Amino acid sequence: MKLVNLLSPDRMLLNMKAVEHWPSIVELVGHLVTSGQLPESHHEEMLAAFKLREETVSTGIGSGVAIPHAFSDELDHVVAVFGRSEKGIDFEALDQAPVHFIILFIVPRKDYHLHLKTLAAIAKMFTNAAVLRQLKAAVCTSEVVAILDSKPARVGA
Repeated sequence: MKLVNLLSPDRMLLNMKAVEHWPSIVELVGHLVTSGQLPESHHEEMLAAFKLREETVSTGIGSGVAIPHAFSDELDHVVAVFGRSEKGIDFEALDQAPVHFIILFIVPRKDYHLHLKTLAAIAKMFTNAAVLRQLKAAVCTSEVVAILDSKPARVGA
């Protein structure tokens, strides 16, 4: 499956309101609920899982990118959301640079092997400087989809 299949237009926030680390995760998880990607009944459970993950170590990988991720016992497929912050968010990233792109995803615990494959595919695509420049310049979700679709990053086997 191509990475772009996880990040359809209804799974994107190009003008995030949050300006801080934790509120940005809350905003993105909330978007998964309001867009129907995550059942409301799982909202608090997933926030707790993300909170625990972020308290362990920041998911800010550098170059203006963060990849918060968690597991769910309730989901049967990977769900993801893409957020873009023009101003930038302090994610305590490895390089201390503000985060402008957040790719948050949830993996079914039963498909643990997908976690590393999904993480690797996202990291590969979102550490490409040319891709980041294109994503920063994109004005609508269809442009973001086109950028992601033009790259070969794949999730899974």
